[in-house]
Amino acid sequence: MDRTVVAYVIYLVVSISLTIWVARTLSRNGRVFLADVLHGNEKLADAVNHLLVVGFYLVNLGFVALYLSGDETISDTRGVFEALSTKLGVVLLVLGVMHLGNVYVLNRIRRRGVMEREQQPPVAPQGWAAPAAGA
Repeated sequence: MDRTVVAYVIYLVVSISLTIWVARTLSRNGRVFLADVLHGNEKLADAVNHLLVVGFYLVNLGFVALYLSGDETISDTRGVFEALSTKLGVVLLVLGVMHLGNVYVLNRIRRRGVMEREQQPPVAPQGWAAPAAGA
């Protein structure tokens, strides 16, 4: 088998495995944020979490597939390692950016939910006061 094909196979196996691992980590831990933001609505938190994971898979696996092709032919073992380190390094950076992006979005959603809860008075108003005449 050609070394280029070997590098492609290794790249695909490692990239897809990393993508699945990061997506599962985001899904498991992001659900806590979503449940908090959605005021304990577990079904909605699960649905939103699943949609976010599907989007994460589509973006990352699409990038992995697009980044698979290369113009160079790998002629030796050193070339396999160099090609893999470049390709996997870029995939890891993209996964990291996507992960940080997801955490940022979840945190913003959570913060907005906390602020909405703080804006509501703890008890209903007891009555109405007429505005002052001099105001």
